[in-house]
Amino acid sequence: MIRQCANVIRAEIREGRFRGPTSGLAAGFVQANIVILPIAHAQDFIDFCAGNRCACALLHRSRPGEYLLPALGEDIDVRTDVPRYQIHRAGSDIEEVTDIRDIWRDDLVTFALGCSFSFEEALISAGLEVRNISEARNVPMYRTNRRCSAAGVFQGNLVVSMRPFKADDLEQVCAITGRYPLVHGAPVHMGEASGLGIDDLDQPDFGDAVTVKTDETPAFWACGVTAIEALRNAGLEFCITHAPGHMLITDRLNSELDNSADAQTSAFTEECFLNQQECR
Repeated sequence: MIRQCANVIRAEIREGRFRGPTSGLAAGFVQANIVILPIAHAQDFIDFCAGNRCACALLHRSRPGEYLLPALGEDIDVRTDVPRYQIHRAGSDIEEVTDIRDIWRDDLVTFALGCSFSFEEALISAGLEVRNISEARNVPMYRTNRRCSAAGVFQGNLVVSMRPFKADDLEQVCAITGRYPLVHGAPVHMGEASGLGIDDLDQPDFGDAVTVKTDETPAFWACGVTAIEALRNAGLEFCITHAPGHMLITDRLNSELDNSADAQTSAFTEECFLNQQECR
């Protein structure tokens, strides 16, 4: 399945034949975190994204009630095309579902945020091992002690994803991922997890633990689950997100988000940066 086109994998998701994490799937295609919330809270969330762009870079936002997302893919229906959703209600446990058509509302606004799964292809193409892919696990994600910039009802701490690499490879890892600022860019921290307030790498808050070898250094990237934490902290009456690690696979190409000197600026990248500017 890893080499299949994005629309083929979305069809598998839509028909209920695939419900797992999406890291390593649809090589070459942009993956996105999904946040869906009532329009009454949309501006606060836009402001939260603007103040925390490393974790919550805004790729696209819909009009109220719009569930088809042609800017991201011709056939995308955000109500069915995410492998697993989380329903958040104030005072209630998180509910996980695989289809949200029966709870869709006309006042809901969808936000697509950048995801680090989009730069994993570039790391692998450079001959680097991405451990969560090689071990067929969901990427490990951790809450940190770093406070985000609050906006309206939204506040919380940064969440990070972790991938280990040999020390000699870290410069290359930073250079490659730094070309993709809209999907978290370069690591926010490398080395001892305690520097982020993380006690035990074997006990991630989200996702699965992966092997960290004695000659490897953990590298940590800002993670879109930061937005989920901020939503939970806000205590909204109702909102929807993807389940951590279970992303929307779009038809946009990772190469469109590459800001290296030899990469041409795409219309999609221009739209993404316009979203960022409008958030100021």
